[in-house]
Amino acid sequence: MRAGLRGTGRSGTAARQRTLREHNLSLALRHVCDAPEPVSRAAIATATGLTRATVSALVDRLVAAGMVTELEPVAATRVGRPAVPLVPARGTIAAVGLEVNVDYLGVRAVDLAGRVVSERVEIGDHRGSDPAVVLERLAELAGAVVAMLSADGVMLAGAALALPGLVDSVTGPLRLAPNLGWRDVDVVRLLTEHPVLAGMPPRLANEAKLAARAEAHARRHDGPSSFVYVSGEIGIGGAIVLDGEIFLGQHGWSGEIGHTVVELPGAPGTVATLETFAGQDALMAAAGLDRALPISVLARAADAGDPTAVRALTAGGAALGIALANVVNIVDVGQVVLGGTYAELAAHLERPVAQELRRRVLSAPWSEITVSGARAGQYPAMTGGALTVLRALVDDPAAWGAGDVVVAAAGARV
Repeated sequence: MRAGLRGTGRSGTAARQRTLREHNLSLALRHVCDAPEPVSRAAIATATGLTRATVSALVDRLVAAGMVTELEPVAATRVGRPAVPLVPARGTIAAVGLEVNVDYLGVRAVDLAGRVVSERVEIGDHRGSDPAVVLERLAELAGAVVAMLSADGVMLAGAALALPGLVDSVTGPLRLAPNLGWRDVDVVRLLTEHPVLAGMPPRLANEAKLAARAEAHARRHDGPSSFVYVSGEIGIGGAIVLDGEIFLGQHGWSGEIGHTVVELPGAPGTVATLETFAGQDALMAAAGLDRALPISVLARAADAGDPTAVRALTAGGAALGIALANVVNIVDVGQVVLGGTYAELAAHLERPVAQELRRRVLSAPWSEITVSGARAGQYPAMTGGALTVLRALVDDPAAWGAGDVVVAAAGARV
Protein backbone atom coordinates (compact mmCIF):
# COMPACT_ATOMS: atom_id res chain seq x y z
CA MET A 1 0.00 0.00 0.00
CA ARG A 2 1.90 3.00 -1.27
CA ALA A 3 2.61 5.85 1.13
CA GLY A 4 1.11 3.95 4.00
CA LEU A 5 1.93 0.30 3.61
CA ARG A 6 4.64 0.24 0.96
CA GLY A 7 7.07 -2.66 0.91
CA THR A 8 10.73 -2.36 1.77
CA GLY A 9 12.12 -4.94 -0.65
CA ARG A 10 14.60 -7.72 0.03
CA SER A 11 17.83 -6.46 -1.47
CA GLY A 12 21.21 -7.90 -0.59
CA THR A 13 20.31 -11.61 -0.77
CA ALA A 14 20.11 -14.10 -3.60
CA ALA A 15 16.57 -14.62 -4.91
CA ARG A 16 15.74 -18.33 -4.53
CA GLN A 17 12.60 -19.75 -6.09
CA ARG A 18 10.66 -19.63 -2.82
CA THR A 19 11.80 -16.07 -2.16
CA LEU A 20 10.73 -15.08 -5.67
CA ARG A 21 7.29 -16.58 -5.17
CA GLU A 22 6.90 -14.72 -1.87
CA HIS A 23 8.00 -11.48 -3.51
CA ASN A 24 5.49 -11.92 -6.34
CA LEU A 25 2.72 -12.70 -3.86
CA SER A 26 3.47 -9.44 -2.05
CA LEU A 27 3.64 -7.60 -5.37
CA ALA A 28 0.20 -8.81 -6.40
CA LEU A 29 -1.36 -7.94 -3.04
CA ARG A 30 0.24 -4.51 -3.06
CA HIS A 31 -1.25 -3.75 -6.48
CA VAL A 32 -4.72 -4.68 -5.23
CA CYS A 33 -4.33 -2.62 -2.04
CA ASP A 34 -2.77 0.41 -3.76
CA ALA A 35 -5.24 0.68 -6.62
CA PRO A 36 -7.71 3.59 -6.37
CA GLU A 37 -10.26 1.41 -8.17
CA PRO A 38 -10.76 -2.37 -8.32
CA VAL A 39 -8.19 -4.06 -10.58
CA SER A 40 -8.30 -7.26 -12.61
CA ARG A 41 -5.80 -10.09 -12.91
CA ALA A 42 -4.98 -8.87 -16.42
CA ALA A 43 -4.25 -5.35 -15.13
CA ILE A 44 -1.90 -6.74 -12.47
CA ALA A 45 -0.11 -8.83 -15.09
CA THR A 46 0.34 -5.79 -17.32
CA ALA A 47 1.61 -3.61 -14.47
CA THR A 48 4.03 -6.17 -13.02
CA GLY A 49 5.25 -8.00 -16.12
CA LEU A 50 4.17 -11.34 -14.65
CA THR A 51 2.32 -13.82 -16.82
CA ARG A 52 -1.45 -14.00 -16.49
CA ALA A 53 -1.20 -17.60 -15.35
CA THR A 54 1.21 -16.61 -12.57
CA VAL A 55 -0.97 -13.71 -11.47
CA SER A 56 -4.04 -15.92 -11.47
CA ALA A 57 -2.32 -18.44 -9.20
CA LEU A 58 -1.13 -15.69 -6.87
CA VAL A 59 -4.56 -14.09 -6.65
CA ASP A 60 -6.17 -17.47 -5.93
CA ARG A 61 -3.83 -17.82 -2.92
CA LEU A 62 -4.68 -14.32 -1.70
CA VAL A 63 -8.41 -14.96 -2.04
CA ALA A 64 -8.09 -18.25 -0.14
CA ALA A 65 -6.15 -16.49 2.64
CA GLY A 66 -8.88 -13.88 3.09
CA MET A 67 -6.77 -10.98 1.85
CA VAL A 68 -8.45 -10.28 -1.50
CA THR A 69 -12.10 -10.40 -2.53
CA GLU A 70 -13.46 -10.98 -6.05
CA LEU A 71 -16.35 -8.76 -7.11
CA GLU A 72 -18.96 -9.58 -9.72
CA PRO A 73 -17.45 -9.89 -13.24
CA VAL A 74 -17.54 -6.85 -15.49
CA ALA A 75 -18.64 -7.35 -19.09
CA ALA A 76 -15.65 -7.27 -21.43
CA THR A 77 -15.38 -4.48 -23.97
CA ARG A 78 -13.90 -6.92 -26.48
CA VAL A 79 -14.01 -10.63 -27.15
CA GLY A 80 -12.98 -12.67 -24.13
CA ARG A 81 -14.03 -13.59 -20.63
CA PRO A 82 -15.43 -10.85 -18.36
CA ALA A 83 -12.87 -9.23 -16.05
CA VAL A 84 -13.21 -10.04 -12.35
CA PRO A 85 -12.48 -6.91 -10.24
CA LEU A 86 -10.30 -7.47 -7.19
CA VAL A 87 -10.39 -5.46 -3.94
CA PRO A 88 -8.80 -5.79 -0.50
CA ALA A 89 -10.91 -8.08 1.66
CA ARG A 90 -13.24 -6.49 4.20
CA GLY A 91 -13.65 -7.77 7.71
CA THR A 92 -11.40 -10.83 7.42
CA ILE A 93 -8.05 -9.57 8.76
CA ALA A 94 -7.52 -6.52 10.95
CA ALA A 95 -4.74 -4.79 12.85
CA VAL A 96 -5.11 -2.92 16.12
CA GLY A 97 -3.84 0.62 16.69
CA LEU A 98 -3.67 1.78 20.31
CA GLU A 99 -2.90 5.22 21.71
CA VAL A 100 -2.07 6.81 25.03
CA ASN A 101 -2.46 10.57 24.90
CA VAL A 102 -2.61 13.23 27.57
CA ASP A 103 -6.39 13.52 27.43
CA TYR A 104 -7.60 10.17 26.08
CA LEU A 105 -6.94 6.47 25.58
CA GLY A 106 -7.98 4.74 22.39
CA VAL A 107 -8.06 1.44 20.52
CA ARG A 108 -8.99 1.13 16.84
CA ALA A 109 -9.08 -1.93 14.59
CA VAL A 110 -8.65 -1.40 10.84
CA ASP A 111 -9.05 -4.06 8.15
CA LEU A 112 -7.15 -4.51 4.88
CA ALA A 113 -9.72 -2.40 3.06
CA GLY A 114 -8.89 0.52 5.37
CA ARG A 115 -12.20 0.39 7.24
CA VAL A 116 -12.51 0.90 10.99
CA VAL A 117 -14.16 -2.31 12.18
CA SER A 118 -14.11 -1.62 15.93
CA GLU A 119 -13.10 1.24 18.22
CA ARG A 120 -13.02 2.30 21.85
CA VAL A 121 -12.02 5.80 23.05
CA GLU A 122 -12.02 6.93 26.67
CA ILE A 123 -11.51 10.59 27.64
CA GLY A 124 -9.39 11.31 30.71
CA ASP A 125 -6.62 13.53 32.09
CA HIS A 126 -3.36 11.59 32.20
CA ARG A 127 -0.97 14.35 33.24
CA GLY A 128 1.32 13.04 35.98
CA SER A 129 -0.39 9.64 35.82
CA ASP A 130 0.80 6.22 36.97
CA PRO A 131 1.90 4.27 33.85
CA ALA A 132 0.80 0.93 35.31
CA VAL A 133 -2.73 2.18 35.99
CA VAL A 134 -3.11 3.86 32.59
CA LEU A 135 -1.73 0.90 30.64
CA GLU A 136 -3.91 -1.57 32.52
CA ARG A 137 -6.95 0.46 31.49
CA LEU A 138 -5.72 0.60 27.89
CA ALA A 139 -5.33 -3.19 27.90
CA GLU A 140 -8.91 -3.53 29.13
CA LEU A 141 -10.13 -1.36 26.24
CA ALA A 142 -8.07 -3.46 23.84
CA GLY A 143 -9.60 -6.59 25.32
CA ALA A 144 -13.10 -5.37 24.48
CA VAL A 145 -12.08 -4.68 20.87
CA VAL A 146 -10.26 -8.01 20.47
CA ALA A 147 -13.21 -9.91 21.93
CA MET A 148 -15.57 -8.32 19.43
CA LEU A 149 -13.25 -9.10 16.52
CA SER A 150 -12.84 -12.67 17.68
CA ALA A 151 -16.61 -13.11 17.95
CA ASP A 152 -16.94 -11.87 14.36
CA GLY A 153 -14.25 -14.28 13.12
CA VAL A 154 -11.78 -11.51 12.25
CA MET A 155 -8.12 -12.58 12.27
CA LEU A 156 -5.65 -10.29 14.07
CA ALA A 157 -2.42 -9.25 12.38
CA GLY A 158 -0.92 -7.58 15.47
CA ALA A 159 -0.89 -4.26 17.28
CA ALA A 160 1.00 -0.97 17.42
CA LEU A 161 0.86 1.62 20.19
CA ALA A 162 1.21 5.39 19.73
CA LEU A 163 2.83 7.30 22.59
CA PRO A 164 3.38 11.07 23.02
CA GLY A 165 7.12 10.94 23.57
CA LEU A 166 10.49 9.39 22.80
CA VAL A 167 10.38 5.65 22.17
CA ASP A 168 13.60 3.61 22.11
CA SER A 169 13.53 1.34 19.01
CA VAL A 170 10.33 -0.62 18.35
CA THR A 171 9.83 -2.37 21.68
CA GLY A 172 10.75 0.37 24.13
CA PRO A 173 11.24 1.46 26.70
CA LEU A 174 9.42 4.74 26.45
CA ARG A 175 12.26 7.08 27.33
CA LEU A 176 10.33 10.26 27.99
CA ALA A 177 6.77 11.55 27.68
CA PRO A 178 6.95 15.02 29.29
CA ASN A 179 3.25 15.79 29.24
CA LEU A 180 2.39 12.44 30.82
CA GLY A 181 5.20 12.72 33.35
CA TRP A 182 6.53 9.29 32.29
CA ARG A 183 10.21 8.41 32.06
CA ASP A 184 11.97 5.10 31.23
CA VAL A 185 8.77 3.02 31.27
CA ASP A 186 8.80 -0.58 30.00
CA VAL A 187 5.46 -0.20 28.27
CA VAL A 188 5.47 -3.57 26.49
CA ARG A 189 6.10 -5.48 29.72
CA LEU A 190 3.26 -3.70 31.50
CA LEU A 191 0.82 -4.23 28.63
CA THR A 192 1.64 -7.89 28.10
CA GLU A 193 0.83 -8.64 31.73
CA HIS A 194 -2.75 -8.42 30.52
CA PRO A 195 -3.87 -11.78 29.04
CA VAL A 196 -5.35 -10.21 25.90
CA LEU A 197 -2.04 -8.61 24.88
CA ALA A 198 0.27 -11.33 26.22
CA GLY A 199 0.22 -13.08 22.86
CA MET A 200 0.15 -9.89 20.83
CA PRO A 201 2.84 -7.54 22.16
CA PRO A 202 2.45 -4.16 20.47
CA ARG A 203 5.12 -2.36 18.58
CA LEU A 204 5.73 1.16 19.95
CA ALA A 205 6.11 4.44 18.08
CA ASN A 206 5.69 8.17 18.55
CA GLU A 207 2.10 9.33 18.04
CA ALA A 208 2.94 12.08 15.53
CA LYS A 209 4.86 9.65 13.32
CA LEU A 210 2.00 7.18 13.28
CA ALA A 211 -0.45 10.02 12.57
CA ALA A 212 1.80 11.09 9.68
CA ARG A 213 1.69 7.49 8.42
CA ALA A 214 -2.09 7.68 8.32
CA GLU A 215 -1.91 11.06 6.56
CA ALA A 216 0.49 9.75 3.93
CA HIS A 217 -1.91 6.87 3.33
CA ALA A 218 -4.87 9.26 2.99
CA ARG A 219 -2.95 11.32 0.39
CA ARG A 220 -1.41 8.41 -1.52
CA HIS A 221 -3.46 8.88 -4.68
CA ASP A 222 -3.72 12.65 -5.11
CA GLY A 223 -1.61 14.41 -2.50
CA PRO A 224 2.08 15.32 -2.25
CA SER A 225 4.28 12.42 -1.16
CA SER A 226 6.63 14.72 0.79
CA PHE A 227 5.47 17.07 3.55
CA VAL A 228 6.03 18.25 7.11
CA TYR A 229 3.31 17.00 9.41
CA VAL A 230 2.65 18.84 12.67
CA SER A 231 0.30 17.34 15.24
CA GLY A 232 -1.38 19.66 17.71
CA GLU A 233 -2.49 18.12 20.99
CA ILE A 234 -1.64 19.10 24.58
CA GLY A 235 1.90 18.67 23.33
CA ILE A 236 3.02 19.31 19.76
CA GLY A 237 4.58 16.54 17.69
CA GLY A 238 5.85 16.45 14.15
CA ALA A 239 7.10 14.18 11.41
CA ILE A 240 8.89 14.58 8.11
CA VAL A 241 7.47 12.52 5.24
CA LEU A 242 9.75 12.06 2.23
CA ASP A 243 8.40 10.20 -0.81
CA GLY A 244 5.72 8.61 1.36
CA GLU A 245 8.16 7.37 4.01
CA ILE A 246 8.60 8.69 7.54
CA PHE A 247 12.07 10.09 8.28
CA LEU A 248 12.89 8.62 11.68
CA GLY A 249 16.35 9.94 12.54
CA GLN A 250 19.11 7.86 14.08
CA HIS A 251 17.11 6.73 17.11
CA GLY A 252 13.60 7.27 15.80
CA TRP A 253 13.34 10.46 17.85
CA SER A 254 12.98 13.04 15.08
CA GLY A 255 10.06 15.45 14.90
CA GLU A 256 9.90 16.89 18.43
CA ILE A 257 8.96 20.32 17.11
CA GLY A 258 6.99 21.25 20.23
CA HIS A 259 10.23 21.55 22.19
CA THR A 260 11.90 23.93 19.75
CA VAL A 261 12.37 27.48 21.08
CA VAL A 262 10.74 30.46 19.36
CA GLU A 263 10.39 34.18 19.99
CA LEU A 264 6.82 35.39 19.82
CA PRO A 265 6.24 37.89 16.98
CA GLY A 266 5.56 41.41 18.22
CA ALA A 267 6.95 40.62 21.66
CA PRO A 268 10.76 40.88 21.53
CA GLY A 269 12.42 38.87 24.25
CA THR A 270 9.38 36.63 24.79
CA VAL A 271 11.12 33.29 24.20
CA ALA A 272 9.80 29.84 25.08
CA THR A 273 9.07 26.44 23.59
CA LEU A 274 6.49 26.21 20.83
CA GLU A 275 4.12 24.31 23.13
CA THR A 276 4.05 27.34 25.44
CA PHE A 277 2.60 29.47 22.64
CA ALA A 278 0.72 27.01 20.43
CA GLY A 279 -0.08 23.89 22.45
CA GLN A 280 -3.75 23.09 23.03
CA ASP A 281 -3.69 24.29 26.64
CA ALA A 282 -1.94 27.51 25.61
CA LEU A 283 -4.48 28.25 22.86
CA MET A 284 -7.43 27.61 25.18
CA ALA A 285 -5.94 29.82 27.92
CA ALA A 286 -5.21 32.66 25.48
CA ALA A 287 -8.82 32.49 24.31
CA GLY A 288 -10.07 32.67 27.91
CA LEU A 289 -11.44 29.13 27.83
CA ASP A 290 -11.15 26.29 30.33
CA ARG A 291 -8.50 23.83 29.13
CA ALA A 292 -10.80 20.94 30.04
CA LEU A 293 -13.24 21.97 27.28
CA PRO A 294 -12.96 20.27 23.88
CA ILE A 295 -11.03 22.09 21.16
CA SER A 296 -14.27 22.34 19.19
CA VAL A 297 -15.37 25.09 21.61
CA LEU A 298 -12.40 27.21 20.54
CA ALA A 299 -13.09 26.46 16.88
CA ARG A 300 -16.73 27.52 17.21
CA ALA A 301 -15.79 30.72 19.03
CA ALA A 302 -13.34 31.67 16.29
CA ASP A 303 -15.87 30.76 13.59
CA ALA A 304 -18.34 33.13 15.27
CA GLY A 305 -15.75 35.92 15.17
CA ASP A 306 -15.02 36.09 18.89
CA PRO A 307 -12.07 38.54 18.97
CA THR A 308 -10.25 36.84 21.87
CA ALA A 309 -10.42 33.45 20.19
CA VAL A 310 -9.30 34.88 16.85
CA ARG A 311 -6.36 36.68 18.48
CA ALA A 312 -5.34 33.50 20.30
CA LEU A 313 -5.28 31.48 17.10
CA THR A 314 -3.53 34.22 15.13
CA ALA A 315 -0.73 34.44 17.71
CA GLY A 316 -0.49 30.68 18.09
CA GLY A 317 -0.43 30.24 14.31
CA ALA A 318 2.36 32.80 13.99
CA ALA A 319 4.49 30.96 16.56
CA LEU A 320 3.76 27.69 14.77
CA GLY A 321 4.77 29.23 11.45
CA ILE A 322 8.11 30.40 12.87
CA ALA A 323 8.95 26.90 14.10
CA LEU A 324 7.83 25.29 10.85
CA ALA A 325 9.91 27.75 8.81
CA ASN A 326 13.02 26.41 10.52
CA VAL A 327 12.01 22.85 9.60
CA VAL A 328 11.22 23.73 5.97
CA ASN A 329 14.52 25.60 5.57
CA ILE A 330 16.36 22.46 6.66
CA VAL A 331 14.44 19.67 4.89
CA ASP A 332 13.23 21.48 1.72
CA VAL A 333 9.62 20.33 1.31
CA GLY A 334 6.79 22.33 -0.19
CA GLN A 335 3.81 21.25 1.89
CA VAL A 336 2.90 21.65 5.56
CA VAL A 337 0.04 19.57 6.95
CA LEU A 338 -1.78 20.62 10.13
CA GLY A 339 -2.90 17.52 12.00
CA GLY A 340 -4.34 16.53 15.36
CA THR A 341 -6.33 19.36 16.93
CA TYR A 342 -4.78 21.75 14.40
CA ALA A 343 -6.84 20.08 11.67
CA GLU A 344 -10.02 21.28 13.40
CA LEU A 345 -8.54 24.78 13.72
CA ALA A 346 -6.98 24.84 10.25
CA ALA A 347 -9.33 27.51 8.86
CA HIS A 348 -7.90 29.96 11.42
CA LEU A 349 -4.30 28.73 11.55
CA GLU A 350 -3.48 28.38 7.86
CA ARG A 351 -3.17 32.13 7.18
CA PRO A 352 -0.80 33.08 10.05
CA VAL A 353 1.28 29.94 9.49
CA ALA A 354 1.55 30.67 5.76
CA GLN A 355 2.48 34.31 6.42
CA GLU A 356 5.43 33.31 8.61
CA LEU A 357 6.53 30.68 6.10
CA ARG A 358 6.52 33.25 3.30
CA ARG A 359 8.46 35.66 5.47
CA ARG A 360 11.06 33.25 6.85
CA VAL A 361 11.63 30.40 4.36
CA LEU A 362 14.59 31.32 2.19
CA SER A 363 13.24 29.65 -0.95
CA ALA A 364 9.68 30.99 -0.60
CA PRO A 365 10.00 33.64 -3.36
CA TRP A 366 10.66 30.89 -5.91
CA SER A 367 8.70 27.94 -4.50
CA GLU A 368 5.48 28.48 -2.58
CA ILE A 369 4.99 26.57 0.67
CA THR A 370 1.38 25.45 0.91
CA VAL A 371 -0.45 24.80 4.17
CA SER A 372 -3.48 22.53 4.53
CA GLY A 373 -5.46 20.64 7.14
CA ALA A 374 -4.98 16.91 7.56
CA ARG A 375 -7.28 14.42 5.81
CA ALA A 376 -6.77 11.33 7.96
CA GLY A 377 -9.66 12.12 10.31
CA GLN A 378 -9.97 11.91 14.07
CA TYR A 379 -7.42 9.90 16.05
CA PRO A 380 -5.04 9.39 13.13
CA ALA A 381 -2.27 7.87 15.28
CA MET A 382 -4.47 4.86 15.99
CA THR A 383 -5.13 4.47 12.28
CA GLY A 384 -1.43 4.86 11.54
CA GLY A 385 -0.56 2.18 14.08
CA ALA A 386 -2.95 -0.29 12.47
CA LEU A 387 -1.69 0.60 8.97
CA THR A 388 1.90 -0.02 10.07
CA VAL A 389 0.99 -3.55 11.11
CA LEU A 390 -0.97 -4.18 7.91
CA ARG A 391 1.98 -2.92 5.92
CA ALA A 392 4.05 -5.82 7.26
CA LEU A 393 1.34 -8.23 6.17
CA VAL A 394 1.39 -6.79 2.65
CA ASP A 395 5.19 -7.03 2.62
CA ASP A 396 5.04 -10.73 3.52
CA PRO A 397 1.61 -12.29 2.86
CA ALA A 398 3.24 -15.71 2.50
CA ALA A 399 3.55 -15.79 6.29
CA TRP A 400 -0.25 -16.07 6.39
CA GLY A 401 -2.50 -19.00 5.65
CA ALA A 402 -6.28 -19.15 5.68
CA GLY A 403 -7.40 -19.16 9.29
CA ASP A 404 -3.95 -18.55 10.76
CA VAL A 405 -3.38 -15.80 13.31
CA VAL A 406 0.13 -14.32 13.07
CA VAL A 407 1.39 -11.70 15.51
CA ALA A 408 4.86 -11.28 14.03
CA ALA A 409 3.53 -8.39 11.96
CA ALA A 410 3.65 -6.26 15.10
CA GLY A 411 7.38 -5.98 14.45
CA ALA A 412 6.80 -3.93 11.31
CA ARG A 413 8.87 -0.78 10.96
CA VAL A 414 7.20 2.61 11.08
